[in-house]
Amino acid sequence: MRGLAIFIVILLTLTVPAQAAELTAPPAPDGALEYMPEESETFAQGLWKILRSALQQLQPDILKAAALCAALLGMTLLVSILEKLPGVSKGPVHLAAVVAAALLMLSNARTMVLLGADTVAQLSEYGKLLFPVLTAGMAAQGGVSGSASLYAATVAFDSVLGTLIGKLLVPLVYIFLALSIGNCAIGEDLLKKLKELIQWLITWSLKNLLYIFTGYMGITKVITGTTDAASLKAAKLTISGMVPVVGGILSEASEAVLVGAAVMKNAAGIYGLWAIASILLAPFLRIGVQYLLLKVTAALCAVFDVKPVSLLVQDFSSAMGFLLGMTGAVSMLLLVSIVCFMKGGV
Repeated sequence: MRGLAIFIVILLTLTVPAQAAELTAPPAPDGALEYMPEESETFAQGLWKILRSALQQLQPDILKAAALCAALLGMTLLVSILEKLPGVSKGPVHLAAVVAAALLMLSNARTMVLLGADTVAQLSEYGKLLFPVLTAGMAAQGGVSGSASLYAATVAFDSVLGTLIGKLLVPLVYIFLALSIGNCAIGEDLLKKLKELIQWLITWSLKNLLYIFTGYMGITKVITGTTDAASLKAAKLTISGMVPVVGGILSEASEAVLVGAAVMKNAAGIYGLWAIASILLAPFLRIGVQYLLLKVTAALCAVFDVKPVSLLVQDFSSAMGFLLGMTGAVSMLLLVSIVCFMKGGV
C-alpha cells in the first residue's frame, strides 16, 4: 500500500506541466515605439519597416537642411562679389561672412548635438535593461559562466563609452565648433592647432575604445562564425562608408551581426535588435542628412574662393561626422553584444 502511494505521488509529479522560462525584452523607449514592427514579422521585414518609417520622417529635416545650405551658398556668392569691388577690404568682409555663417549654422548644430547625445543616452540605458534578460536566457540554456563574463564585459564597455561620450566628447564638439569659428574669423594658428588636437582626441578615443572592445571579443572567440562572403563584403563596405570616424572598425564587427541574424532563436534578442534600430535610425539619418549636405555646401563654397566660409562649413560638417561616429559606435557595440548573447544561447 505504501509503495502504491509513493507511485501515485511520483506519477502526479510527472504530470505537472513544465514550461521553460519565458524571458521578455524590455519595451523600447516611447520615441522609438512608433517605429517598432509587429512581433509576427520576420527579422528582415521588421528592419525594413523600421528603416522605411525613419525615412518617411526625414522630409522636414531635408527641407530645413537644404534651406540652410542655400542660404550659405547665397551669402558666399554675395561675399565673393563684394570682395571684388574696388576699395573693399577682404578682411572685414570675410569676418562678417564667418560671423553670419556661424549664426546660420549654430542653432541647427546645437539641435543635432543634443539629438546625438540623447540618442547615445537612450541606447546605453536600453542596453542596461536588455542585457540582464539576455544573460538570464543564455544562462538558462547552459552558458552560465559565459553569460556572466559576456555581461560583465558588455556592461563595462557600454558604461565607459556612454560616459566618455556624454561627459567628454559631446562637450569637446562644442569646443571644436567654437575654435573653428575663431580660427576662420581671425586666422589664428593657435586656434587651428587646438581645433585639430580636439579633432584627433575625439577620433582617437572612439577608435581605440572600439579596437579594445572588438579585440576582447575576438580574443575570447565571441565574434566568430561564417556567412555568405558577398553579403559580408557588402555589409563591411556599407558600414565603413556610412559611419565617419569609426566606420572601418565597425565594418570588421559586421560579420557577427550577419552570422547572428542567421541563427536567431531568441525572441528577446530579436526584439532587442529591433529596439536598438528603432532608437538609432531616425536620429542617425537626421544627422546624416546634415553631414552630407554640409559636405556638399563646403565644396560649392570653395568654388567661390571664400576660404574662411568654406572651411567653417567643412568643420561644421566634421562635427556632424563626430556625432555619427558616436551614435554608430554605441549602437554597434550593443548590436554585436546582443548577437553574441544570442549565439551563446543557441
